[in-house]
Amino acid sequence: MPVPSPYLHALAAVPVREAVVDVLGSQTHYWEYGPRDRAVDLVLVHGFRGDHHGLESVISQLPGLRIVSPDIPGFGASTAMDGTHSVEGYGRWLRSFLEALDLVGTPLLGHSFGSIVVAHAVASGLPAPKVILVNPIAADAMSGAYRALVPLTRLYFHVGRLMSPRVATFWYGLPPVTRIMSLALVRTHDRDVRRWVHDEHRRSFAAVGDVRALAESYDASLSTNVIAAASGLTMPTLLIAGEQDHVAPIEGTRRLAALVPHAELVVLAGVGHLIHYEKAREAAAAVREFLEGDA
Repeated sequence: MPVPSPYLHALAAVPVREAVVDVLGSQTHYWEYGPRDRAVDLVLVHGFRGDHHGLESVISQLPGLRIVSPDIPGFGASTAMDGTHSVEGYGRWLRSFLEALDLVGTPLLGHSFGSIVVAHAVASGLPAPKVILVNPIAADAMSGAYRALVPLTRLYFHVGRLMSPRVATFWYGLPPVTRIMSLALVRTHDRDVRRWVHDEHRRSFAAVGDVRALAESYDASLSTNVIAAASGLTMPTLLIAGEQDHVAPIEGTRRLAALVPHAELVVLAGVGHLIHYEKAREAAAAVREFLEGDA
């Protein structure tokens, strides 16, 4: 039985509609939150091994806004896309998705791996009046506190590539791996929130989706970072970082903030790479203030 979300009641008050659109061969499922009688305020791009559910806690704290949140190809309910699931491939998908829904020019939010996708897509010419990057990946994976785990993770994905899709699905969803990852990321001391976070990870990791997309997107997550796209982020950009983030260390995010011409940096104390779970209210407040402020 799923552990109830601390944001369940707030989210239940937000109207939601599900739809699907074919984008570059991917049956892309997306969810639209909030009122229909206004333009879309924000499009979300979730992180690696996640889906749209992970950002619903933040959405629940933004009543009145109209938000579109897709499952990126190969994750959640969305099927894999044609071609390679690289940063460039996801960038093409994002542009095509926005064009299909007539949303080009809408503010964009990317979390973790989604921050890489959004930043590089915008730097490559995708129009966006404002960009929000939550837990932005602003350094090489080998520079973080968990750099010793990177070779093990590479091996984990290499082994999965040698398996049949059916066996690989089981391999990539192994409960002990999920638990280790979840324990490494969580920072809150609230027992109820910890139980919920662990359950969220258990369910999202068990829903492997497409094993080819998973392996390719893992390679993509290590291939570059937001720093490489910093000079192309010429629009107002909000960076929301966790002070205790060992996946995307705060030192890298501060460097990123110095490189982006119109960056605003919000650092949240007592949280690491799970801002969307552990500090959703604070993140949402920063998002709303940024969106409603003058460009």
